[in-house]
Amino acid sequence: MSDAIAAMGRVLGPDVLAAVQDLYRGEQEQLAAGHPVDAADLPYGEHPRHRLDLYRAKGASGPAPVLLWVHGGGFIRGEKCAPDHPYGANVGRWAARAGMLGAVMNYRLAPECGWPAGGEDVGAAVDWLKANAAAHGGDPDRIVAIGTSAGAVHVATHLRLAAGDTGLAGVGLLSGLYGFTPLDDRDTLYYGAPDMYAARMPREAVVASEVPLFVACAEFDPPRFQAETLGLLAARLDTHGQMPRAYIASGHNHFSMGCHIGTADTRLTDEIASFIGAL
Repeated sequence: MSDAIAAMGRVLGPDVLAAVQDLYRGEQEQLAAGHPVDAADLPYGEHPRHRLDLYRAKGASGPAPVLLWVHGGGFIRGEKCAPDHPYGANVGRWAARAGMLGAVMNYRLAPECGWPAGGEDVGAAVDWLKANAAAHGGDPDRIVAIGTSAGAVHVATHLRLAAGDTGLAGVGLLSGLYGFTPLDDRDTLYYGAPDMYAARMPREAVVASEVPLFVACAEFDPPRFQAETLGLLAARLDTHGQMPRAYIASGHNHFSMGCHIGTADTRLTDEIASFIGAL
């Protein structure tokens, strides 16, 4: 797998995404067949995209930690599940197999909905889980939100919007953007005019937050995402006197960070499970 991913380089695009999905499709579809969704399309708000799916831990002896997964998609696409592939849902299924309540959400997309819609939606999903997780076997006091790419941006933005009352026991940020690098033209669909970019990024909130933090990026992430990760780690060190828990996913690229979760490559999920278990 790693050789095939390395050969794809560090570029983003639909062809690379499709190639990554094909690498893991067989294993992920086999795993999906053994763990269907337990509750689908639960509304956490009024917009049609305000929906989440739940995957329950089997045989749990008590209330389980809750993992809220926030998909990527460059602010303009992405799904919690899809009829033609197992991705997004794979994280909920892995969480359930690891003894957690997996919650996989959709959120509003650009250009219909711009900043800060994604961060608001993460907050609304957290509020829904605080009120309803117990009825599905989850512990509302142990909700961990983990996002990849645009999803990581939205989780980070929730930290900014919620200030000290995040409702979260922990946060995971995988290959996200926090405000340590310049605007990319594609980001204007979500952030609006370029002169608004710096003021709307969650940099200060993520650096200052006291919520336990896990940060990761991929060996073959584009340089911008690697620079964002390094910038955040350095800023956290300056502010808190130590870096947060962090991981560099060797052999992976921007898309495989999420697509491989739940497969035989358990290095990232081992880190995530250990992070959540220590909270």
